[in-house]
Amino acid sequence: MQWQQHNSPFSSQDDENDTKLTGAAGTVARRFRGESHHKVDAKGRVSIPALFRRVLEAGDPDWKEGLRPQLVIVYGDHRRKFLECYTVEAIDEVDRKIDLLPRGSMERKLLERMIHGQSLPAEVDGDGRLVLPQKQREKIGLDGEAFFIASGDTFQIWKPDTYQTEEQAKTEAWLDSQPDDFDPLSFLDQKGGD
Repeated sequence: MQWQQHNSPFSSQDDENDTKLTGAAGTVARRFRGESHHKVDAKGRVSIPALFRRVLEAGDPDWKEGLRPQLVIVYGDHRRKFLECYTVEAIDEVDRKIDLLPRGSMERKLLERMIHGQSLPAEVDGDGRLVLPQKQREKIGLDGEAFFIASGDTFQIWKPDTYQTEEQAKTEAWLDSQPDDFDPLSFLDQKGGD
């Protein structure tokens, strides 16, 4: 399969320079990007952003046209206030790393409980929606509207107010504490251990 880089037809006007990969399977996206608000109905159904669905399709090795892409939702313990959605490939990578830990070690047991025990498999329905079970909706206080935000090879689903008061406020406070000329991209130039 030959891959070529092109401007994405899925990009918004604000994101004209984003790229996609094309090959025999058609157009695929490499990473989750962006944020959006979506209504949640009484049955817990919520539309997944179209760009996110493309990444889920690309990240599901068993997906092909006509099938529903699979994913894993990690809801975590009482401290986690969002749902984290993994592509099949992303959760497989996490599973492989857990499997490398010594069997019976506290680290492995903890990660197995957090990633395997506090998660559930899911699929995108034929209308591009995800059905969020009531238990998980109640856990994060989700009612009526969900906030989706990309996080590389995962995306998170938040109650909009919780995201704004906690996560966004933390980020803004931290950025405000940095020098005026601070550029977050400078982190990319740091080497491990420096």
